[in-house]
Amino acid sequence: MSDNILTDAVAATAFRRLVAHLQHRTDVQNIDLMGSAGFCRNCLADWIAEADGALTKDQAREIIHGMPFGEWKARYQGEATAQQVAKMQESVAKNADNH
Repeated sequence: MSDNILTDAVAATAFRRLVAHLQHRTDVQNIDLMGSAGFCRNCLADWIAEADGALTKDQAREIIHGMPFGEWKARYQGEATAQQVAKMQESVAKNADNH
């Protein structure tokens, strides 16, 4: 399917819904997102900062997390297990095919 079928307005609406969903699902750890999908909230924020050019990574992460990242991390992020790290590394390795 061609990208030009997806309008900017539709993409923006879907993106905002994704951000709201990720802010709501604080029970889902970033490392688990990385292990399953090869990206997480921080990746999404980094992509925003890169696309904008004027936002810092910290500013973009606050947009995605709905609060400063340090606060989000203290509230919701647990310690990663060795199994989570291994799954993340395997998943992220697959990203090389897409860049």
